[in-house]
Amino acid sequence: MPQMAPMSWLYLFIYFILMFLTFNSINYYLYLPMLKMKFNYKIISNYWKW
Repeated sequence: MPQMAPMSWLYLFIYFILMFLTFNSINYYLYLPMLKMKFNYKIISNYWKW
């Protein structure tokens, strides 16, 4: 079984770092905390009968 050359390890490392950063940035910009807070507020406000 042949071993990988150091240059291939570098390309593989750069590829995984780029995929990691891309995945994290997509998750960061898709997260909408205000939408979830409004939704939870409506559920809680329906329970309380003042």
